Amino acid sequence: MTSFFQAACAVLLAVILIMSFQSQGKDIGLLLSVFVCCTLGSLAISSLQPVVSFLERLRDVGSLDDGMLSLLLKVVGIALLSEIVGLVCADAGNSAMGKALQILAVAMILYLSLPAFNTLLELVETILEKI
Repeated sequence: MTSFFQAACAVLLAVILIMSFQSQGKDIGLLLSVFVCCTLGSLAISSLQPVVSFLERLRDVGSLDDGMLSLLLKVVGIALLSEIVGLVCADAGNSAMGKALQILAVAMILYLSLPAFNTLLELVETILEKI
């Protein structure tokens, strides 16, 4: 929790610095924005380690396939990365490209989720056959 408050303070400081650099040109502010976003993305990924541990424990208890855990982690990674890159694109004044990337991320998540949807469909078919 403390790391979140420290990160929030760092972001506020970076925003103030970016605003002060705007009079000199957007290049320095954009670089600082990219650096801060990448740093926050790294912090977010490192904060997910307890979640990964929990999911591994859940996989062991529920006898889940390793592919399902891998799929879930890929989906989370794609979602986080597309959000960060989309925000950086918006800061750079190219929000259309950021939105296009986010649409691609949704399409990739749906594509990667097809095996899970097929497994769910097979489970529903099996349950319906027993009724």
